Amino acid sequence: MTDSELGGAGPSGTQHPSAHGRRQASDAPARRRWESWTEWPLVIASGAFLFAYSWTVLDRTTPPALQTALSACLVIVWAAFTADYVIRLALTPKHGRRAFVRGSRIDLLSVFVPIARPFRLLTHLRRLPWFGGHGGSPIRSRVIVYALSYAVMYVYVISLAVLAAERDAPKATIVSFGDAVWWACVTLATVGYGDFAPVTVVGRVLAVVLMAGGVAIIGTASATVVSYLSERIAASHAEHARQHPEEFPTGQDTQRRPGGSVH
Repeated sequence: MTDSELGGAGPSGTQHPSAHGRRQASDAPARRRWESWTEWPLVIASGAFLFAYSWTVLDRTTPPALQTALSACLVIVWAAFTADYVIRLALTPKHGRRAFVRGSRIDLLSVFVPIARPFRLLTHLRRLPWFGGHGGSPIRSRVIVYALSYAVMYVYVISLAVLAAERDAPKATIVSFGDAVWWACVTLATVGYGDFAPVTVVGRVLAVVLMAGGVAIIGTASATVVSYLSERIAASHAEHARQHPEEFPTGQDTQRRPGGSVH
């Protein structure tokens, strides 16, 4: 939470007795109330958007009346996303708006790229009871679950978008959802067999986005593995020190100088 959301608190945590500070104190609760009222309706809307978009792309035999209803659903949900973001930004004190924009990147992206909105569904993973805790293992668990969830959603959403852009293009190789998912998986993993490749501008832009996300996901996975190994090695070293204290007469087994001497 930013200082402005705390009602104009200064760096030391004291409240500024100005009218501007009091106005910030009243505005920030207003935004929080709005968010509490709209949180679950927008989560449901995100799910509805993903469902409608999936049906629109995957079922090409949809009757015209149903297709019109699905398109209307997509437009209405997108309009709701846009209105929600504008209202939340307006309810944020001026000094806290930059922090609000930085902390709501998915919401801002979904205003301009509506297919990003389903990712809001994943922000509610933190509400799961077993996501608590602040130790190394709970944090790693959260990172792993978030990374896997985002990877699955990432592949699914981009596969839909690429299929919609590619399947009717001349010389297209991605003409089914299975082709799109296979292409997305090998691209995300930075393997890139080359058996499927986008031929449209939109498809190639999505490929670049997918490759960038693949690098980020692989980097997160690598960092998690390194963190786990480091913690296990430290625990093993500490256990060895307890079992063989004679090898560490000063008791400072984990703090050794490069030359091998103990601090």
